[in-house]
Amino acid sequence: MKKQSRFSPRQLVFGAVFLLIFTGMTFFLFAYKRDEKRFANVTSQLFTEQMQANTLNMHYTLADPEAFGIYDYTPTLACYRSEASLRSQAGTENALAALQAIHTEKLSESDAYLCRLLIRSLTNSLELSAFPYYSEPLSPSSGAQSQLPILLAEYTFRSKKDVEDYLALLDQTDEYFASLLTYQQEKTAAGLPTPASFLKKVREQCDTIVTKESLEEGSHFLQTTFQERLEPLLKSGEITPAQARSYAEQNDRLLKTVLLPAYGTLGDGLLVLEDESVLPCGLAGLPDGKAYYEKLLVSQTGSYRPIDEIQELLSRRFSDEYDQISRLLASHPELAGSYGRENGEAFPYKDAAQMLLDLQKRMGESFPALPDGTAQAAVKALSSSLEPYCAPAFYLTAPLDDTSSNTIYINQQKTPGGLDLYTTLAHEGYPGHLYQTVYYNRLAYPTGERPVRELLWYGGYQEGWALYVEFLSYDYASLLLQEYGQDTAALSAQLEKHNRSLQLSLYSLLDILIHYEGASYSQIAKVLENFGYEDASAVRSLYNYIVQEPCNYLKYYLGYLEILSLQDTARQLWREAYTDYRFHCFYLDSGPSDFLSLQERLRDSVPPSDSQGTPDPTEVS
Repeated sequence: MKKQSRFSPRQLVFGAVFLLIFTGMTFFLFAYKRDEKRFANVTSQLFTEQMQANTLNMHYTLADPEAFGIYDYTPTLACYRSEASLRSQAGTENALAALQAIHTEKLSESDAYLCRLLIRSLTNSLELSAFPYYSEPLSPSSGAQSQLPILLAEYTFRSKKDVEDYLALLDQTDEYFASLLTYQQEKTAAGLPTPASFLKKVREQCDTIVTKESLEEGSHFLQTTFQERLEPLLKSGEITPAQARSYAEQNDRLLKTVLLPAYGTLGDGLLVLEDESVLPCGLAGLPDGKAYYEKLLVSQTGSYRPIDEIQELLSRRFSDEYDQISRLLASHPELAGSYGRENGEAFPYKDAAQMLLDLQKRMGESFPALPDGTAQAAVKALSSSLEPYCAPAFYLTAPLDDTSSNTIYINQQKTPGGLDLYTTLAHEGYPGHLYQTVYYNRLAYPTGERPVRELLWYGGYQEGWALYVEFLSYDYASLLLQEYGQDTAALSAQLEKHNRSLQLSLYSLLDILIHYEGASYSQIAKVLENFGYEDASAVRSLYNYIVQEPCNYLKYYLGYLEILSLQDTARQLWREAYTDYRFHCFYLDSGPSDFLSLQERLRDSVPPSDSQGTPDPTEVS
C-alpha cells in the first residue's frame, strides 16, 4: 500500500500565504527595479546622444569615451540648423516626459535628486526654446568667433585618434561659421537684428584672430600649440615622425584653406547685415523680451526668486557694502589717498605658482581636501591676439575622468599682477573653479554618479562659488600682507573687497534695469553719474557689455548671494553643529544644482551632528 502524501489545511494556508508574500515581494522589487532601470536608460541615452552630437564637447567632458560606452562616433562640430533645433526640442520633450513618469521615491537618493534636477533643467530649456532668436552666439565679448580658437588650441592629444578627430573638426569650421551666419540672417529676418556697432566689433575680430601673415610665418597659436601637443605622442611612440609631419602639414593647410576663409566669409556676411538704425537696447525693448529675460535669468543663475525679490536683495547688499566702505574710510582716512593705486610690485608674491600654493595653504581648515591629492594647474598667458576679446582669466574645465592636469588662462592685458592676480587665481583655481570641479568629479563619479550630470550647467552655482571664494581670498591677502608688515595694504585689500562687491551689486541692478525695465543708455548714464562715473566712454562700454551679456553679472553676484542665503539656512538648521567646513562640504558634495533644489536638499538633510559625514578637521584634538 502506497504511503499517501498529506497536507493539513494549515499547511495549505501557509503555502498560499507564502506564495502571496513571495509574489508581492517580487512585484514590489520589480516596481523599484523598473523605475531604476527606466531612469538608467533615459539618462544613459540622453548622455550618449549629446556626446555623439558634439565631439568638441565630448572631448572636454570625457578623456576616454569608450569607458562610458561610446565606441562609435563621427567627429562632429555641432552646427546650427533650424530643423535640428526643432528635433532637439522634440527630443527634450520626450526625455522630460520619460523622467516625469518615473517615481523618484523608488530611486536611490542621488538618482532621485538628479531626476529632480533634470526635470527642472529640461523644463527651463523647453521654455527658452520658445524664443529661438533671442540669443547672441556671436557676441563681441564672448562669442564663438573668439571662444572656438581657444578650445581648438587646448584640445588635448591623448592618442592618434584625438589628432585625427581634431583635424576633422578643423575641416568643419567653415560649415560651423556659415551656420552661425545663417542664424544671424534668420534672426534679422525675424525682426531681432543685432546692433550694427556689435556686428562691426565681431568683424574686427574675424579680421584679427586669424591672419594670413601669422599663418605664413608659422607663428599663429593654432600652429605652435599643435606642434607642442604632438610632442608627447612622438615621445611615447603613439605616432611616428613621418605621421607628425603629415599631421602638421594638414593642420597648416586647413588653417589656411578652411579656417581663415571661414572667418573672412563670416565677416563679409555680417557686413551685409549691418543696419546703422539698429541701436543697442536691452531685452525689454524686444517683443516678449521681458518674458525671455525671466526664463534666461533662471537658466543662467539657477535662482527661482521673482525679480522684485532679487532687486530687493541686491539693493540691501548694495547698502550694506556702502556702509562697510564708509566705516572703513572713516576709521582709516589714509586709505582714501591710496585706494585704486595697488602696486603689484609690492605684493609679497609675484609668481602665479607661489600664489596658488599660498591659497591652498590658507583654505586648508575650512575646505575638504581633494580626493586623491592635489591637482596640477598650468597657468598660461592668453595669446595676445585674443586679449582684447576675452575675460581677464578663465579655467578650462577638466574631463570628468581625467582631473590630473588643468589649465588656467590669464589675460595679461586685463590682469596685471599683485592683488588682482592673487584673487583671480582664487576665483579660477583654489578654492575656485579648478578645486570645485576636480573635487566633485573625483568624489561623485567613482562612487556611481551618472555622467548625465555633466550635461547640467548652472552658472550661478559655479560662478557664485568662484565669487564667494574670491571674496574670501581678499581676507587671505590681508593676512598675507599683515605677515609682511604691510598693514595699510592689508586694509586696502579689505576696501577693494567691499568696493568690488558694491560694483557687482550695482551692475547686477543695472542688468535688471536695462533688460527687464527697459532703461535706455541716457537713463543708465544718469544713474552712474550719481555714483561718480564721469568717463563717458567707460559708461558706454559698460552699457554695451550688459546689453551683449544679459544676466552675466547676475550669474556671478546673485549666485554669490544665493550661497550666502543657503549658508544662513544651514546656520539656522544646524545651530551649534554649523561650521564653514561642513557647509562647504554640503555645497560641494551636492554638485552643480539650481538653488531651489539646494535649499530643498539642505532642509531635507540630516543635521551633520547626527550623520556619518566627513569629519571636521577643526574638531580633531
